[in-house]
Amino acid sequence: MAAPDMKDLEKRMQGALEALKHEFAGLRTGRAHVSLLDSVMVDSYGTSMPILQVATVSAPEPRSISVQVWDKSNVKAVEKGIRNSGLGLNPVVDGAVVRVPIPELTEERRAELAKVGSSYSENAKIAIRNIRRHGMDDAKAAEKDGDFSEDDRKKAEDRIQKLTDSYVEKVDVMLSEKQQEIMQV
Repeated sequence: MAAPDMKDLEKRMQGALEALKHEFAGLRTGRAHVSLLDSVMVDSYGTSMPILQVATVSAPEPRSISVQVWDKSNVKAVEKGIRNSGLGLNPVVDGAVVRVPIPELTEERRAELAKVGSSYSENAKIAIRNIRRHGMDDAKAAEKDGDFSEDDRKKAEDRIQKLTDSYVEKVDVMLSEKQQEIMQV
């Protein structure tokens, strides 16, 4: 077993950060934006799939999102997916179109969105820690196979931990910025 590939570990941790940015983009502060529904999953054709695979999402007005469902048999599934997404939205079915009014953000709703942001950031941290664990396992396996001395393993583990700490810190900074954005009145 070769030594842990630090560039690969960093690339994967950066991927977790990019995924978090994408999820945070869906946490809007009271204005309609098509990325708001990016995380919505729809149970359709016997599987769960992103809303963008069954419909076209647009924001015709600042306070409303329009979802044009391609297959009329999926309209109820799209409505249910939006309603159960945890975004606090109440879609209205209008034929093959699902209209999603964006409510004014109350203080309570802002606090709820901040909690959703915390949940997203915790998931990113878990992903980063899992990547760390894989790197640590690689270092131990390399030592066991004789490719690494104990000192080399410890150095590699220290580098992996420092990399992990820096990415966890980046997640915390992103969460703090997003929560400030959400809580601004």
